[in-house]
Amino acid sequence: MEKTTKRILGIDPGTNIMGYGLIEIENNKPKILQVGVVKTTGYDNHYLKLKHIFNRSEYLFNEFLPDELAIESPFYGKDIQAMLKLGRAQGIVMGLALQRDIPVFEYAPLKVKQSITGMGRAAKEQVAYFLKNMLALDEWPKELDATDAVAVAICHYLQQKNPVTKGGYKNWGDFIKKNPGRIK
Repeated sequence: MEKTTKRILGIDPGTNIMGYGLIEIENNKPKILQVGVVKTTGYDNHYLKLKHIFNRSEYLFNEFLPDELAIESPFYGKDIQAMLKLGRAQGIVMGLALQRDIPVFEYAPLKVKQSITGMGRAAKEQVAYFLKNMLALDEWPKELDATDAVAVAICHYLQQKNPVTKGGYKNWGDFIKKNPGRIK
């Protein structure tokens, strides 16, 4: 029997606050199943924070059984140490997914924001606003890290629907050139 739904776990990695959002695609429509954050406040040692992220992420994979992982890639900022720590947190989640044979898809923050709002430099609040309207939700989580995680999952869903990225085309011009009969 063919599976008719797909679960995508979106992760906004962080060593202080890691956002997660689980969406399910059914009949080609996304709906939110779970959204929240993993906080590491109270852990003084960076390695204990990583252990907590590992344990909570393992729980998320075991509890929600996602089919795919969409994760935001670290971005280069002024603090190289912060970026390295963020990469460690991201690596933990990616490793857990790969251990379970769950495909991993990585998206740059600019790509996520652009796919949701149309603007790559949108503020976190704008992303949350667009998602709330896109998904017609009455309530929305207060933590912007959680909404960012949902945005990563929705970005992945939208990328799969895009014939340019789905077909391995370089751009829309390449798609049109190779599919002249699909343009009216």
